[in-house]
Amino acid sequence: MFLALAAVTAVTQSPEPVDTAAVAKIRAEGLERSQAPAIFHTLVDEIGPRLAGSPQYKRAADWTRDQLTKYGLSNARLEAFEFGRGWVLDKLTIEMVEPRYMPLIGYAEAWSPSTSGEVVAPVVVVTGKTAEEIAAMPIKGAAIMQSALVTNFIATDRAVPVDAPPSPPAAASAGQGRGGAPATGRAGNAGQAGALTGGAGGRQGGASVTQTLQTGGAAILLRPSRGLHGTVFVQVGRDNPNNTLPSIVLAGEHYNMVMRLAQSGTPVKLRVNVQTRFLTDDRNSYNVIAELPGTDPALRSEIVMLGAHLDSNHTGTGATDNADGVAAVMEALRIIKASGLQPRRTIRVALWAAEEEGLLGSKAWVNAHLSPAPGASRDPVSIYFNIDPGKGPISGWYMENNDAARPIFDAWMAPFKDLGVKGNVRQGIGNTDHLSFIAAGVPGFNVIQSYVDYDVREHHTNMDTAERVNDHDLKQNAVVLASVVYHAANRREPVPSSVRK
Repeated sequence: MFLALAAVTAVTQSPEPVDTAAVAKIRAEGLERSQAPAIFHTLVDEIGPRLAGSPQYKRAADWTRDQLTKYGLSNARLEAFEFGRGWVLDKLTIEMVEPRYMPLIGYAEAWSPSTSGEVVAPVVVVTGKTAEEIAAMPIKGAAIMQSALVTNFIATDRAVPVDAPPSPPAAASAGQGRGGAPATGRAGNAGQAGALTGGAGGRQGGASVTQTLQTGGAAILLRPSRGLHGTVFVQVGRDNPNNTLPSIVLAGEHYNMVMRLAQSGTPVKLRVNVQTRFLTDDRNSYNVIAELPGTDPALRSEIVMLGAHLDSNHTGTGATDNADGVAAVMEALRIIKASGLQPRRTIRVALWAAEEEGLLGSKAWVNAHLSPAPGASRDPVSIYFNIDPGKGPISGWYMENNDAARPIFDAWMAPFKDLGVKGNVRQGIGNTDHLSFIAAGVPGFNVIQSYVDYDVREHHTNMDTAERVNDHDLKQNAVVLASVVYHAANRREPVPSSVRK
């Protein structure tokens, strides 16, 4: 209640006006009558992991569309784009049965094929071997360990830029991979797909090694995770019909134990059962789109967008990546509508599919609406706001080197200092959906949140669960997003664009 009743005053000594009455309404609705925790609970606990192309993702897309309609938004819909085969994991067993029994911590990689039922597989270590050497080894029916022992466990999180000394800005390109790595040349720990699983073992020595393992009848490929304390990082990857060898990522400590036993000459056997299904009836995935129409006849054709990605990895429940962001985005639009505020421009919400596979959902939408085919009209989107990597309170925005926009954002964020806002930073951030918009010439921005335990414990891991997020932070996220988006929609002129330097 204290937060809801905290004094909200107009920003002084700033040319950017802030509607303090609107901010007060947003705070009251968002802090006292929030539905963000309920949204989060449904996505994380009831629906669970939302791998693109899975039935759980489609369920989440249908549910969020229906909720946006209930909140009073217009034209809530699913927009399809071709994705490819879906994938479902029906069963997974991974146990050591010789020289003693021990359950192992491991997860099948997405789009892994099935084993031939339950198999008891001897462990064969092929680290550093050539295809010719592997062909002479007893690999038929074996559990293959190709990567070396894990020694470089992930033990540090990236720094929060508002807490770190400023560094020279460097822009990330729209072609970067996944993970929300800061655009400062430092690839975040959780953004290095190969490193997280100890290297792409099937590529060691070239394609002939993979072919040798497959044609030689290996039963399973084991990969290590660099996570500590049983944390298993599993990148979602993409469907590759040429990958016919089932694969499991083991916790680093368990991978190392099995490897040490095998290297010492102790015979090791694993009981493994991976049962999966490929889905081909619907090769689409779906973005969720809805609008809050603008009220100003001169401006309502212009669009301000707010988004987050709805899909997740399949090992945890996608709590911090990115159900918390989705809940905040949906709640932000509900707050604006429920508060009776009248945006001058149209506000469009987007929940993206297949971000984890390379921003596919936002790229597909941008290609269709902002880079349309000849003769088609381009949607008049003036700005895009995104919430993705990290968790906890929103402390500011990555400004993408847009010096003209920074004073505007500074003014918009000033009323929320008591809720944990610290400031905006000039630099950008890579590997998330706002880059699709920047590539199309639309100013795009992502929030700054905390990375404590995010890179070492939660991002793309089995530990990305509801316990990592609290209700107060969900409420703060939604209130800040609602206010910023509302002010962007009501501003006299669009937020100025800037070319990255």
